[in-house]
Amino acid sequence: MTVVSPELLPRYDISGPRYTSYPTADRFVEAFTATDYLQALDHRSGGASALSQPLSVYVHVPFCESLCYYCACNKIITKHHERASGYLRYLTREVELHTERMGIGQAVSQLHLGGGTPTFLNDAELAELMAMLRRNFQLVPGGEYSIEVDPRTVDGTRLKALAALGFNRLSFGVQDFDTDVQKAVHRIQPAEQVFELVRQAREIGFESTNVDLIYGLPKQTPETFARTLEQVCELRPDRIALYAYAHLPERFKPQRRIISADLPMGAAKLAMLAQSMASFDKAGYDYIGMDHFALPNDALSIAKRQGRLHRNFQGYSTQSDCDLIGLGVSAIGRIGATYSQNAKTMEEYCDHLDQGRLPVVRGLALSRDDLARRAVIMAIMCQGQLEFESIESAWLIDFKAYFANELVKLSELEDQGLVVLEDKGFHVTESGWFLVRAIAMVFDKYLQADRNRAKFSRII
Repeated sequence: MTVVSPELLPRYDISGPRYTSYPTADRFVEAFTATDYLQALDHRSGGASALSQPLSVYVHVPFCESLCYYCACNKIITKHHERASGYLRYLTREVELHTERMGIGQAVSQLHLGGGTPTFLNDAELAELMAMLRRNFQLVPGGEYSIEVDPRTVDGTRLKALAALGFNRLSFGVQDFDTDVQKAVHRIQPAEQVFELVRQAREIGFESTNVDLIYGLPKQTPETFARTLEQVCELRPDRIALYAYAHLPERFKPQRRIISADLPMGAAKLAMLAQSMASFDKAGYDYIGMDHFALPNDALSIAKRQGRLHRNFQGYSTQSDCDLIGLGVSAIGRIGATYSQNAKTMEEYCDHLDQGRLPVVRGLALSRDDLARRAVIMAIMCQGQLEFESIESAWLIDFKAYFANELVKLSELEDQGLVVLEDKGFHVTESGWFLVRAIAMVFDKYLQADRNRAKFSRII
């Protein structure tokens, strides 16, 4: 597969958003409050979408037993498992505040438990959580019900319990099978353990298994990562998420334990990305986009082929562009033309709920310009192509006039072989997929006005 030319590497060794939303979460403001969120819920409940479009629900479980040095997630490191029961009570109250406004029985076609470590909860606690969600929502047949799994916290018996609770998709955090890398990031898990868990998951009947990998970690080299890629292809999960490590120690305290000198440089990272693409292509995986790969018969690949691919705060998704309710500490939601985020600390999250208020502390009401640009950026990230007419008819604009400055910048990307511009639209080239974030950044009005990109991860 074609990769980025060495001449372009220095130019695009820059920071930029992953575009799980537009505008990105750093644009959320505290002026958007729980009152604004409730108004969005009311608007949804009174509209046709409440009946025609199922919801997506994300539940954040922040607890972890041990610290992974690379992690930038909102988490609480503790071995006190009794803390989980109290957290479940607050989650129940948060859900009840939603159903008081929306009514019980809203259809849900996508549920995802993330963290932290959702499997920090024991089987009884997970059963309690799922029972509570089923009392308040209707989990529709054929939906995607997934949970992130730390391989160190489960065995075959626990996997059977997860299946019995209705989960049909698992995501295993692997990152790298190399023992030196695992030691450097404080996450030791033998490859044999993951292989056995994936084997048992297939035997139990889970519809899909995903493996998360990270390139750019300390002690990684193209040679060591090649061995991990070989093992992953042998493991043959249904989906693979391949993320570039974002080293932002000034923002994420755990990353200060990583020795910067141990991190691979840009050329080595690009080599790892290129060999990943080649390995997965040779193994028969479809490239979904940016950081996702899937086997041809997986729902994600089918959605890509049929033009039904979407992107949300969990990454690429087969679900329609539906409303998302975020539950738990720091969870992000999307209702209509709004984004919202819960309090980031347990203390503030619980305090809001103790006072009978939803814990929303910031968010954003999107403008018409935001919505038009979001449509363009999501088309780039998901389909890799855009017809001007689709935006013109949806937003009643003249694309070439409205985005005149952006088209000038796209022509520069065309000269670099990243896009192909035509009279009626444009599409991303094979090389351009390596830098699809940079292509999307062309249409990010906020980023163009504010060149402070250091808060984002490197796009390579």
